[in-house]
Amino acid sequence: MLLQRNKLGSVRPPKRCRSDMDNISTSDIVIINGNSHPDLANMVAERMGLKNGGCSVFHKSNRETIVEISDSVRGKDIYIIQTGTKDANNNIMELLIMAYACKTSSARSIVGVIPYLPYSKQCKMRKRGCIVSKLLAKMMCTSGLTHIITMDLHQKEIQGFFDIPVDNLRASPFLLQYIQESIPDYRNSVIVARNPGVAKKANSYAERLRLGLAVIHGEQKEAESDEVDGRYSPPPTRAYSNILGNSVEMCIPAASRNSTPQHAPSSSRQRTTSVSVGVPEHPVKVKPPLTIVGDVNGRIAIMVDDLIDDVQAFVAAAEMLKENGACRIYVLATHGLLSSDAPRLLEESVIDEIVVTNTIPHEIQKLQCNKIKTIDISILIAEAIRRIHNKESMSYLFRNVTLED
Repeated sequence: MLLQRNKLGSVRPPKRCRSDMDNISTSDIVIINGNSHPDLANMVAERMGLKNGGCSVFHKSNRETIVEISDSVRGKDIYIIQTGTKDANNNIMELLIMAYACKTSSARSIVGVIPYLPYSKQCKMRKRGCIVSKLLAKMMCTSGLTHIITMDLHQKEIQGFFDIPVDNLRASPFLLQYIQESIPDYRNSVIVARNPGVAKKANSYAERLRLGLAVIHGEQKEAESDEVDGRYSPPPTRAYSNILGNSVEMCIPAASRNSTPQHAPSSSRQRTTSVSVGVPEHPVKVKPPLTIVGDVNGRIAIMVDDLIDDVQAFVAAAEMLKENGACRIYVLATHGLLSSDAPRLLEESVIDEIVVTNTIPHEIQKLQCNKIKTIDISILIAEAIRRIHNKESMSYLFRNVTLED
């Protein structure tokens, strides 16, 4: 092959070489997926103009997970699309085994695309439990993942559990666009937070749409954190013997103690306060019945949240909104897990429409409930993958995004 020379006598590579260099940016991307959401993986690959990589994930008769990657991944950037579903444990094992298989096959980078992160609700210490999200993050980092792309984490602090970069995308632009384009007379709407914990997210929606805000306050049933679990063992209020056999007194009022040193300054005794008897007991929270803070009479009520799984709380909130004069009721969320008999409860409820994204497959639930509608977010995931692969800034995808979104 002859090299061409320009007028200055320098060598210029042929045009074919230039085109080969341009194609490297897409030829070294491999998109593979597990069994959790193959439709989403195919949509992302189609939007990027790529072919889904050859990866087979199946289970043996003893329920062990087997991963077989047919194409070469050596020196390539691997993007594993695997979301969380109701079969969360199998989803996690498939992801970990796929990542480790790519790691041992000398992949250059392994990015986990996890639209819905399983166990994200178990991100706080509860009694004798543990922070499962932290454990899951450690497992993912150990398996070989070098980057995580997810969407609308239940708590933003989960990003700190990972030792690798985490891009937490937002689905709120899609949901806001749906409100503006698909809800008739949305200017007559009010954004509703079904509990005070969602008030910040609901307030963010209300400010962007310039709508009113309503908050449902109170509890319908006893919270899990307040249930009696058999660990009620108050400390003794009288003297007891410690390990060394010495007599030790609990918090007894200073007036009844004879062990106070006589040389202690009187001013320090006056500034010291002690409780009456023993360790003070934490007051019990008195939860009022469900009440609505805000006006929903004659308005369209739009409840927003990040996850719809157990729908009983949404159904109860919708009934209260209807009793207070709401004309139509919508529920919008990023992740539609819709476990158990959620489709039947939604179909029988006073909720007019449930709108979720396709981060989680729910085609079966849509057959059981005609009120469920889906928003496609594959274009956002495809754009995130493209920017990460081309080493472009991700700030465009986070424009005007606040901590409340």
